[in-house]
Amino acid sequence: MRIEQTEIKFEIRDPKFAMQIDIVTIFPGYFREAFDYGIIRRAKAGGLVEITAYDLRAWTSDKHHVVDDRPFGGGDGMVLKPEPIFAAVEALTGAATKENLRPKTRVVLLSAQGRAFTQSLAAEFAQDGQLVLICGRYEGVDERVAQALVTDEVSIGDYVLSGGEPAALVVIDAIVRLIPGALGSETSAVNESFAGGLLDYPHYTRPPEFCGMPVPEVLLKGNHAEIARWRHEASLEKTKRNRPDLLQD
Repeated sequence: MRIEQTEIKFEIRDPKFAMQIDIVTIFPGYFREAFDYGIIRRAKAGGLVEITAYDLRAWTSDKHHVVDDRPFGGGDGMVLKPEPIFAAVEALTGAATKENLRPKTRVVLLSAQGRAFTQSLAAEFAQDGQLVLICGRYEGVDERVAQALVTDEVSIGDYVLSGGEPAALVVIDAIVRLIPGALGSETSAVNESFAGGLLDYPHYTRPPEFCGMPVPEVLLKGNHAEIARWRHEASLEKTKRNRPDLLQD
């Protein structure tokens, strides 16, 4: 994980990695060790992804490195200014507007006003070559950023966070595990929750009985057709119980 906090010199280059993820934030230290574990660590070590957090203040021109200001029209809180964000995106992508972005490059604003982040959207993002994630803060981001720079405005849920940094962690984790080779087994992602529109089936391991609760007998017999049938039915039942909204369509 690299964190860029001081004066930065950029050159647009052919990506060395299968995917390049750039995070624009006012708290780059938030991500200092976040990607040093598990699947993301292995994906980084294997050259499948490069993740860098950049301090938005590096693109300010005043001596105090101000990135926010009061909203026009009044109201509580502060709003992130457009100038440093425009400068950051242009430096990272080589494009001043979203119309001029290179193929397979997306600029994503993490915002409570965005469309829902889903497994299908994660799979879509995993096909791209570069993602720039803009972490909102305070009362939000100047709307001209969304109008001119952002290809996707995304929310991870119907609740409000202090900023986009936790959302960036969620989005990156969901995306990286879908990059071919990241999980090791090419079928792992296919069999997970939401991949087929249902929740994952229940899993069991040793011992075969614990506190009076036995493992379903079908899983102990080795009949793969019966196991597959049981898993589908159990997946459907779990979805009905926990997420009936997934079955409404």
